[in-house]
Amino acid sequence: QVRLVESGGGLVQAGGSLRISCAAAEGSFTLYAMGWFRQAPGKEREFVGAINSGDGITEYADSVKGRFIVSRDDAKNTLSLQMDMLEPGDTAVYRCAARRLPFSSTYAELYDYWGQGTQVTVSS
Repeated sequence: QVRLVESGGGLVQAGGSLRISCAAAEGSFTLYAMGWFRQAPGKEREFVGAINSGDGITEYADSVKGRFIVSRDDAKNTLSLQMDMLEPGDTAVYRCAARRLPFSSTYAELYDYWGQGTQVTVSS
């Protein structure tokens, strides 16, 4: 069992940067692939980015590629999402998720543990 807790959300102007984090409050996700998803009001949840366990290979949604970076520190059991060149369309609740396999996926249904989420608001 893994309990995930996000932190670092907030309000930022368009063009700015923000870094959000996800920590394992209980358990460990060292062997698990980790992902970030987001959901804006009135919209479907969407994949943002993810990272494998072990080889650290990452994948990203086209909408954030080149602007967002997913990283992990397994020694500290933390996952991060560095978000640069933020746009108003990035406004959403961001949630981290852990998959009980080492390889990530873009499909939310394949993740087993979820955090509660952190709000990111980008003003124009």
